Amino acid sequence: MVFLSGPRQSGKTTLARQIASQFTNSIYFNWDLVTDKKKLIEHPAFFEEIQRKDNTPPLVILDEIHKYRKWKNYLKGIYDQFSDRYRFLILGSGRLNVFQKGGDSLAGRYFQFNLWPFTLGELANRRLPFKEFLKNPIQFIEKDSSIEKIWRRLFKLSGYPEPYLSGKETIYRRWSHSYRQQLIREDIRNMTEIKSIDEMEILFSLLPSRVGNPLSLASLSRDLQISPMTVHKWIKTFESFYLAFLIKPWTRKISRAITKERKLYLFDYADIPSPAARFENMAALELLRAISNWNNLGFGNFELHYLRNKEKEEADFIISKKNQPFLIVETKLSEDQVSKSLLKFQSALKIPAIQLIHQPGICRIISNHKQQILISSTTRWLPLLP
Repeated sequence: MVFLSGPRQSGKTTLARQIASQFTNSIYFNWDLVTDKKKLIEHPAFFEEIQRKDNTPPLVILDEIHKYRKWKNYLKGIYDQFSDRYRFLILGSGRLNVFQKGGDSLAGRYFQFNLWPFTLGELANRRLPFKEFLKNPIQFIEKDSSIEKIWRRLFKLSGYPEPYLSGKETIYRRWSHSYRQQLIREDIRNMTEIKSIDEMEILFSLLPSRVGNPLSLASLSRDLQISPMTVHKWIKTFESFYLAFLIKPWTRKISRAITKERKLYLFDYADIPSPAARFENMAALELLRAISNWNNLGFGNFELHYLRNKEKEEADFIISKKNQPFLIVETKLSEDQVSKSLLKFQSALKIPAIQLIHQPGICRIISNHKQQILISSTTRWLPLLP
């Protein structure tokens, strides 16, 4: 059984139908459709009614099944009874591992994968083999105007297929407003016990201006006149529904490192007003996409953090491998002089480092004692990210 989760409207159903085309026999189910919902309630093994073309195992696609109150028990039951005769693909616009709490365990019965909005690494089609990237993560490609065009389009329209493929900012703005409203006023309201939906919408509207800085729950609490615990709970809900994601500070081998405040980023980043913060958010999503795929494919245990000490020196991202530092990534909108903080953190951790520049036409490597730093336009490094 395979779980495929990711933000709503990121292309999961389209991908599932492409996968289904590789099977002679398949059936698609969507919990959001009343007719499908009725079918499952009346006949839990409804997929047995499929008209088969041959003897190969059918693919059963269950979309948004996590909205069913007894979904864990249901999946466990059908897997244990039918896994030798059927293949199951489970789609969800919420984090399925989060919604697993309580009920029968599904441990050992599924593989988890994610589908993200479009990223440059996907669209440019220049990704390195994983082992080659791991051996030398500071490689780069030649200047390519077509890749620069993709990056500019992502910057304006986000990576969600509908607005990105439209190529129009007016469509993006209409889509983004409708998307947020649907998630908060329909999905979150229906699947949680949260009643203060208006206040929750206000909280989410404040988040674009907080991207790129350590997130202060106390500040948001004062602005909204609600408790910090409520702010924390709502932000965790945004995480669960793929509206936002948080990264923790890295503390090992860093003198006077901060230990608590996390940084928040958005999946729909094109509405972030600050160009520098939007650029940082885009880089964060590119790195998150790569790391989650590496982990899901069994390549290792990778995590994304940021670096910051009590002197407020900071590097935007650090990738760890098996709880050991692997690569530092700093983002700058146009500054191509190496960051002093980046030099300091690299000297302490003794790992490769990259300074990504939003501005095109930049690419050079400098030495920092025995280490190297790649200072590069985004479009010459991110396309290689596996």
